[in-house]
Amino acid sequence: MSRILLPTDFSQNSIEAIHYALNIYKNIKVTFYLLHTYTPPIYQTEYIIGSPGQIGLGDVFQENSMTQLEKLKDLLEHQYQNPNHTFIVHSAFNTLISEVLETVTAENIDVIIMGTKGVTGANDILFGTHTVHVIKKANCPVIAVPPNFEYEAPLEILFPTDYEIEYKKENMKSLLAITTQHKSRINVMHVRTGYDLTEVQQKNKVMLETILGKYALSHELPDNGIIEAINAFQVKYKINLLVMVKNKHTFLERLFIEPIIKKIGLHINVPFMVLPQN
Repeated sequence: MSRILLPTDFSQNSIEAIHYALNIYKNIKVTFYLLHTYTPPIYQTEYIIGSPGQIGLGDVFQENSMTQLEKLKDLLEHQYQNPNHTFIVHSAFNTLISEVLETVTAENIDVIIMGTKGVTGANDILFGTHTVHVIKKANCPVIAVPPNFEYEAPLEILFPTDYEIEYKKENMKSLLAITTQHKSRINVMHVRTGYDLTEVQQKNKVMLETILGKYALSHELPDNGIIEAINAFQVKYKINLLVMVKNKHTFLERLFIEPIIKKIGLHINVPFMVLPQN
């Protein structure tokens, strides 16, 4: 049984991400963990030292958090009525990133699925701060769902790569589970830089093709820029899911440098899955 963490701040985007998760795993036995964190605005001073005027305030926040989580759980169970799915609610007085990391370890989470933007998300950035931090720090796959995304089965998956990293089957199992379930095609896209692949890149390419097997289709494209290639490919082949492997030496890491996020022009209007390398 898969164990999937669904962080929520009850924003529209986070709820959309939850619906995406329930649809993409509708035929798989899953335990979903609905997670909400809260931090009372005065906790830094009076709340921590136990000011008499603030006693019980934390309980109010927790009660409100649990009430909303239980309401959401009931709504999802009623709407989907899927015997494959079990829901567990979890509320915590903590920062989101800290609680996510603790829950991933404590509950042996397989995948995190969340929205790209929360309640205060600005329209001019690619990912909200919480999403960026979760992707950077989590040691399990993360799927980030953009706002206003209407569910599409992930039939066409785009997997850009420079073949610079070593691929491991263990880190691909979540992608393969989705691919097998939906009979997806994984479009492995490599943008040529004008040079032949090195011996290491060739080795990594063979390993990736072996792991992905019959689901993979390789594409070699001229070097017109990786951003332009991804954007054009998404449109041409009606991509439903974008997948990359997290590695500090690759394009993905550079993607999350804040000044670049606003300038590079990467248009992600489909869910974005980030896989760990190790």
